[in-house]
Amino acid sequence: GYRGLPVEAGAGVCHSTPVYAGHSWHEATFRLDIAGSTLSRYLRDLLVATCPDPSLRALPRKAITQLKKRCCYVSLDFEGDLHNSDRHHPVSFCLGNGCSVCLSSERFRCPEPIFQPSLLGQAEPGLPALAFQALQRVPATLRTRLANTVVLAGGSTLFPGFTERLEMELEAQCRRHGYGALRPHLVAKPGRGTAVWTGGSMVASLRSFQQRWITRAMYQECGSRLVHEVFN
Repeated sequence: GYRGLPVEAGAGVCHSTPVYAGHSWHEATFRLDIAGSTLSRYLRDLLVATCPDPSLRALPRKAITQLKKRCCYVSLDFEGDLHNSDRHHPVSFCLGNGCSVCLSSERFRCPEPIFQPSLLGQAEPGLPALAFQALQRVPATLRTRLANTVVLAGGSTLFPGFTERLEMELEAQCRRHGYGALRPHLVAKPGRGTAVWTGGSMVASLRSFQQRWITRAMYQECGSRLVHEVFN
């Protein structure tokens, strides 16, 4: 069966979930409630703070998300880039309402909360630390095998620099906590932005899945606990 450590950063949440022999390891699953939607709101706040133009505040969420996808990237040296304006790469972007926006440090400040939730006032660790904690939680005999296949999924992993930064910080976590022999290998396939939907459609088409369908009536009677009962 499949084994590896899927690390997902989607629109609503980030997860790090060890999988072995085709089964997810719930006790070793870690979650971060900062993801794409949070980053879009953060980008709007950054832009409004730089240029308090009312038209920016009135921009639809779709336009902000488009701006985020086209212009933002993950810094490999956040503090260094932040304090050295020569490392900023300003771009101007024309929005549909005729408004033009210039992004400078906002380009790499936008995705940073996935790595540093403290930027949004949250005390929880960033995604690289959660991925490490997941590896730490599994039995030592499986750790190397899972670290060899750290699979990225979700649209928020598509930022340029995301894979390199996560790999760099995950390796640093391993060294810092005495797991220097672990060499995490990240798998970042081009279609990872829709990997969850692709995987879901494949699972739903399996014959073995057919007896697991939950009808609306069943859900209304039992609530969300039914999902855990059916799939655990």
